[in-house]
Amino acid sequence: MAFTWGEDGTRIHYDTWGNPDGEPVLMVQGLGADRRGWILQRRAFGAKYRCLALDNRGVGKSDKPPGPYDLSMMARDAMAVLDDAGVDRAHVMGASMGGVISQIIGVLHADRVRSLTLACTACRQLPWRRELLSEWAALAQTEGMASFVHRNARWLFGARSFRRLQPFIGPVGGLALNASPEAFTAQVDAILAADETLREELHRVVAPTLVLVGSQDILTPRGDSEELATLIPGAKMAVVRGAAHGFMFEHASTFNRLVLEFLAGVGGSARAEPVGAADAA
Repeated sequence: MAFTWGEDGTRIHYDTWGNPDGEPVLMVQGLGADRRGWILQRRAFGAKYRCLALDNRGVGKSDKPPGPYDLSMMARDAMAVLDDAGVDRAHVMGASMGGVISQIIGVLHADRVRSLTLACTACRQLPWRRELLSEWAALAQTEGMASFVHRNARWLFGARSFRRLQPFIGPVGGLALNASPEAFTAQVDAILAADETLREELHRVVAPTLVLVGSQDILTPRGDSEELATLIPGAKMAVVRGAAHGFMFEHASTFNRLVLEFLAGVGGSARAEPVGAADAA
């Protein structure tokens, strides 16, 4: 357990584990989620890599200041974690909102990035998703986070996985979505405040990049990942069959295998070789 501070004095918590001599991997979670959202990646990645997972501002053990939040500021929070841990360059892995933060890191802090893994994410918010996120924030404010988790788990898990995992949705929700309604809303507002400038700057990413999406993801569907893979030079893309938005949980073994194979192949290369979208079981 360690803490550092953002540029505005916000205290940022992060966890470290794994091989102290391994290449660093920085893990950035999504909306409302804290570092424990990577629980099924701890053993797989820690065997070889030095892992760092932060609690974004507003969740977990990090401070929860009132908004507004800004995704670029949250990217700088992540850089503060690397600085505090004495890490010059890291493999950066982000999921959902954390994937957007990771894109920002790849564009604005390219010299700190060994590789990028962008999971279940997008580079812009389409009108329907903006409306959905606004509804989520309103629900969290009026009915609380527990109600939000139970009513919206279908956006995170595929139909078959949802039936299998339904008895555990409560515990999973408490594990992954650990934010107050106010902090959750501040994160939503940060997502909605982002314009398309990021999309226009993705050609500046020089790190080897892997884009991952579940075939049943209805929150950030395949088209979002195809757009990312097209805009980022040399990006690889893989589609996990039968997986939805939360596939690092529901299909953890496949997620871990794909990312670990990618990281092993990056080595000292400066850029990934482009390939077409590959389906992964």
